[in-house]
Amino acid sequence: MPPLPPFYDDLAAFRAEAWRRLAEGAETGRSPFHTPALATVDARGQPRLRTVVLRAADGAGGTLRFHCDARSDKAREIEAGSGAALHVYDAGAKLQLRIEGTARLHRDDALAEAAWTGSRAMSRVCYGVDPAPGTPLALGDAYSMPDESPDSRIGRENFSAVVVRVMRLDLLYLDRRGHRRAVFSREGEGWTERWVAP
Repeated sequence: MPPLPPFYDDLAAFRAEAWRRLAEGAETGRSPFHTPALATVDARGQPRLRTVVLRAADGAGGTLRFHCDARSDKAREIEAGSGAALHVYDAGAKLQLRIEGTARLHRDDALAEAAWTGSRAMSRVCYGVDPAPGTPLALGDAYSMPDESPDSRIGRENFSAVVVRVMRLDLLYLDRRGHRRAVFSREGEGWTERWVAP
């Protein structure tokens, strides 16, 4: 039987492991933490769920960043004040992470410009798609995409960076010798932490 991980009975190490995995996910496309599911609430109070690509994770500041099209439902829901919840499960590591927080859309500020500039051309081209995401189409290919060019600004007006200020982390590690689950909640600029039943 493999040895238990160092965070198994250590709350601080457990939280550090969550942020380590998130930072790794922001950098590595092969990580399950690269593409968490994002939940928001629409104007009718209905939950909406979709996959996003994690672009940055700041454990010290307790924030996450992903990008979206400003014309999308998720952008409208975030602008309307919907909270944000994210979920990721790594079957190989036997880790589930649930995140709750507040989300803020950045469109025309330095953060958005830096995120746009730091994005690859193949990612930026998606924001120049016409018509807007979610628009009904007569045929599956009845939309246009701009040419992929490293210096193109086409689509910049539709690009948004979303920063989630994490308020709660719920981390679950699965092991037949006994699962471990902990909840970490933001209290001002600090965090409270506690074990909870799995």
